[in-house]
Amino acid sequence: MRYIVPLTAACAVIGHCWPLFAQFRGGMGLATFSGAFLAINWFAFVIALGVLLLLTLTIHHGARASVATGILVAPVFWLFNMRDMEFWVAIAGGLVIAYRFLIDWNRKYRELWLDREKKQ
Repeated sequence: MRYIVPLTAACAVIGHCWPLFAQFRGGMGLATFSGAFLAINWFAFVIALGVLLLLTLTIHHGARASVATGILVAPVFWLFNMRDMEFWVAIAGGLVIAYRFLIDWNRKYRELWLDREKKQ
């Protein structure tokens, strides 16, 4: 039964990124992913937010920092000895976040929003 919470968190992020009733055009999933951490452990949320902010300020590219955060949050939790539910949520949701942001790896932030305005 320990797999239910990580699976639910990953499905919530998937449902936010690719909603069925919006022709699979949804958000980025970061808020849903961080909300899952906030529901499980507030300290996990703070650590994940810190990793994302540190990488964003270092890399200067939001999509690349989000991919790296999705991949690195689980090992950071392991280093902080957080090996309970937040670790498994980091693995499940981190893979979804990393995949979602790989689509925008080479795009600039401005291009993302201009694309959305053209297609509507």
